[in-house]
Order: sequence, then C-alpha cells, then structure tokens
Amino acid sequence: MTLESIPKDQRGLRACLVCSLIKSLDQFECEGCDNCEDFLRMKNDKDKVYDCTSTNFDGMISMMSPGDSWVAKWQRINRFCKGVYAISVSGRLPAGIIREMKSRGIVYRPRDTSQR
Repeated sequence: MTLESIPKDQRGLRACLVCSLIKSLDQFECEGCDNCEDFLRMKNDKDKVYDCTSTNFDGMISMMSPGDSWVAKWQRINRFCKGVYAISVSGRLPAGIIREMKSRGIVYRPRDTSQR
C-alpha cells in the first residue's frame, strides 16, 4: 500500500466486492485492487471496476497492522494489504467472474452482511 491508495475524499468511494477495499473510482481504474488485481484485472478497465465494486457499503476500517488486529481477523481481511476497508459491501460479482475465480481455486465469499 502506498499513500496514494488511501482515499483522499469521502465522495465517490467504491468498495471491492471481493475484499472490501475502499478506493475512489479513479484509483481503482488507475491502480486496480491491491488485493484482487491478479484475478479481477480492473486496472485500466472502467467497466470491470463498475462490475467488481460497489458504491453501497457500510462502515470503514483503517487497517495498518493486518496480522496484529483482532478486527481484521473478525472481518476476514487480516491477510490483505494495509488500507481502508468496508465492514459490509452490498452487491454481488457477475456470474462469469465467480466462475473464473472458482476455476482458479479462489473461493468467493460475498461481503454483503445484509444477506445473512
């Protein structure tokens, strides 16, 4: 994580539907997702950013020490990079992306706690 990956404004923020990392639309388009870029490939693809992120999320957590944080373990983000994360993200990935993740052995766990 670099200082540039932290959102600079609270307007126009989006959260990744896979890991719940919060960034602006421009940050996701320019840098992709710090945790999921290997398989989501959002960098330089605005349509993919819209498909794989959501503007509808609840709460924010700033995580600076992933391995030492009980909150990060509870939110299942303790293996992710440092950054700002949503507590819950409303929305679901497109079926094609879920299939691709499954074929790579990646389990998709929706971050939408309203569905539980």
